[in-house]
Amino acid sequence: MDRRNIAVIYGGYSSEEVVSRKSAEGVLSFIDKDKYNLYPVLITRDKWSVELNGSTWPVDKAEFSAEINGQKVSFDFAYITIHGTPAEDGILQGYLKMLNVPHSTCDVLAAAVTFNKFVCNHYLKSFGVNVANSVLLRQSHPYEVKDIALKTGFPCFVKPNAGGSSFGVTKVRELSELEPAIKKAFKESDEVIIEQFLKGTEVTCGLYKTAEKAVIFPITEVVSTNEFFDFEAKYTPGKAHEITPARISDELTLSIKKQSSIIYDLIGCKGIVRMDYIISDNRPFLLEVNTTPGMTITSFIPQQIRAAGMDIKEVFTDVIEDCIARHKG
Repeated sequence: MDRRNIAVIYGGYSSEEVVSRKSAEGVLSFIDKDKYNLYPVLITRDKWSVELNGSTWPVDKAEFSAEINGQKVSFDFAYITIHGTPAEDGILQGYLKMLNVPHSTCDVLAAAVTFNKFVCNHYLKSFGVNVANSVLLRQSHPYEVKDIALKTGFPCFVKPNAGGSSFGVTKVRELSELEPAIKKAFKESDEVIIEQFLKGTEVTCGLYKTAEKAVIFPITEVVSTNEFFDFEAKYTPGKAHEITPARISDELTLSIKKQSSIIYDLIGCKGIVRMDYIISDNRPFLLEVNTTPGMTITSFIPQQIRAAGMDIKEVFTDVIEDCIARHKG
């Protein structure tokens, strides 16, 4: 059987492009090259192109293909590793669906819901999932910082409602810091969420499901040397300690894994997903659902796969083949 052509899509339109490039490097090393032909596809606002062996070939958006060294290459599958728009919000998935190209992440609606932290958390709250109290601001609507403070208290977190990698996130300790933090977050998104601070242990749970099984990885505990797990702590060696498996009770471990599996189904996730929690007063509170989690060599998911004693190439093959099979079905 001919090997499938897989486009590993990275880049994007947001500040997270730099993270996406690192994730693409990881994904390209994780996918089995004996089974698949891999093509790194860069998507930016200015161009769509295959970036291979130091050369660049434009992508034909009309049919998602490229002419490489005089030969047309059509992509059979898209492994998406864009963090932020236009993938984590579902835009790219809509394009691929129109062209009947299977892909690695959840579909349009699930992506759009999870990309909007406020909507996602309140949707899941209706099913009994614990989430922090929060306030949503829109750039075009007036607001009073004193009213916000009454609802969330201090300290609180101010963050872009759409986005990741902790870009634009500030921990606010007093009223005078609130307005500057809101303005900073508005630079990343048209909506800002102000969230109650919960003191506790931060953990993260990765998982994926196929038509036959659910695979839930060991939970990772996050201990940041910074005030919170910000961009610097996430991507600077030594700024955070990531402990897998997490130093929590068996009961809490089971509870978080069970809840993550339920959330996966409630949202309609697909492929590898990561869910972040903070354990406060011995209860897990959902922070967010990451439908396109980081895939650098040192990211949580690769760590968790190694801790589970699994072969990362087999995991990626499992995800790819299941997505293709379900697409055909």
